[in-house]
Amino acid sequence: MATKTVKRALTAGAVGAATLSALLLPATPASAQPVSIPGIGNFDVPDQIQLPAGIPGLPESIPVQLPPMPGIVLPGVPAAPQASPRQQVVDAAMSRLGDPYVYGAAGPNAFDCSGLVQWSYAQAGIDVPRTSYEQLNTGAPISEGDLEPGDVVSFYGGSHSGIYVGDGNVVHASTAGQPVKVAPISSMPFAGARRI
Repeated sequence: MATKTVKRALTAGAVGAATLSALLLPATPASAQPVSIPGIGNFDVPDQIQLPAGIPGLPESIPVQLPPMPGIVLPGVPAAPQASPRQQVVDAAMSRLGDPYVYGAAGPNAFDCSGLVQWSYAQAGIDVPRTSYEQLNTGAPISEGDLEPGDVVSFYGGSHSGIYVGDGNVVHASTAGQPVKVAPISSMPFAGARRI
């Protein structure tokens, strides 16, 4: 009994495949674009698939739209812009909003202030010191008026640090009982800022 069921399934599959190939294989693409996949090779991908004419309810062609594929080059298609390392730092820190403050934690699911700064920079491939005091002495000093997103901002004489995110705000892991959050720079005593 099982053998008859398998034979029927194979026969139905073969008929379906033959029907589909009869519809699609004779059709020739209107034009093609080369796609280069690093380490694999180059392929021509049609812009449209021509379908057989005269089938009710079936269009004459179907446009082909390729989804974004990282690492694959499509001629004539501009590459997606890559975020700068400084923006990667900001994006990494902002992705941790709501995570808990834990003294001595450096991520990825809990942070203290300097741990958040160090972890966020590491996501952009940049090594920074672990403590807030060391972070206040790393990189180039900048004034509060010259802050740019991604700069390290220190408060309370250097005992607290955060990352400038723009519009007068920093993202930081503030204290026990408070999650990682965005706060105005003016809400804490400014001690200095560094561009790394």
